[in-house]
Amino acid sequence: MHDLNPLIGEAWLTGVDCRIASGPFAGQTLGQAWKEMTIGWRGAKFAGELDFPVLLKFIFPTDKLSIQVHPDDAYAATNEPAAGGRGKTEMWYVVSAEPGARLLAGLKPGVSRQKFLAALADRTLEELFQSHEVRAGDTFFIPAGMPHTIGPNMVICEVQEYSDLTYRIYDYDRRDAKGRLRELHIEKALEVMDFNSGAGGKVVLRPQLIRNKKVGEFLVDCPYFSASTFEFGQRIHMSMVPKLPERFSLWVFLAGEGAIGWSSSAPGMFGKIDAGQFSYRQGECWFIPAGFRSRGYYPKTKTSLLVASPFNPKDELKKNTDAE
Repeated sequence: MHDLNPLIGEAWLTGVDCRIASGPFAGQTLGQAWKEMTIGWRGAKFAGELDFPVLLKFIFPTDKLSIQVHPDDAYAATNEPAAGGRGKTEMWYVVSAEPGARLLAGLKPGVSRQKFLAALADRTLEELFQSHEVRAGDTFFIPAGMPHTIGPNMVICEVQEYSDLTYRIYDYDRRDAKGRLRELHIEKALEVMDFNSGAGGKVVLRPQLIRNKKVGEFLVDCPYFSASTFEFGQRIHMSMVPKLPERFSLWVFLAGEGAIGWSSSAPGMFGKIDAGQFSYRQGECWFIPAGFRSRGYYPKTKTSLLVASPFNPKDELKKNTDAE
């Protein structure tokens, strides 16, 4: 996908049914390739992991999305096993926004369940939310339990747990193709909604520095993934310290074109080739193996990318349990 303004609602970049375009798994779906990937590809943190852990997508809202909330892992495991049993924590990176574009992320302090239900009944729910006018580069962290919605006239790059569990609270009385009001999930939404937590919302970004020069920003670091931006307009070469590769990463090219050179710290993972180069364009998403070591960045035009790296909550839980 190369056009960041298509006439579609959203585009999944790492859906398990997405087809891989190049490399040794070309032609396979991501789900098929994931089953075949060795530790050199996945990283030691995902050895034996059955399910692909993180979903990236572009969102192109042309109207207000429904006001909604997502469950956490514990609730999903108990109440939604047929839907995969996984909750949904996510983050939004604003790729572009027209003047006045807004989103709602979290409730204002002091909003109770009773006040929420009263506002829902008289259709004034938006007044209870933290409202944000957005600009390109703004980042929002949306943990499970935080109600939210995105408005029109913006493009969002979303990073989330691999889950499609959404509880719709209010949908502005919209109807489906058959003229029926779209289904709401108010009872479940109230069960998972966090009325007290101040976690989440707009992120205060931290600069990412190389030799005291800003090359991007750290966006989010949570139990499910970390994300950052990286920008370069000139050639850069980085040599990584050899170590056991722990996790893969996903690179979404938001702007620019050029090439990336690489070498591998996991001999044999690419057959007889342990070094190479690939070309990139705006809108592409690349799976970067955990075993990549040195990298060369060769831009034709100034390049901006979002880097998302998954964490394995099961691995972290085991580590914490072993330490007790």
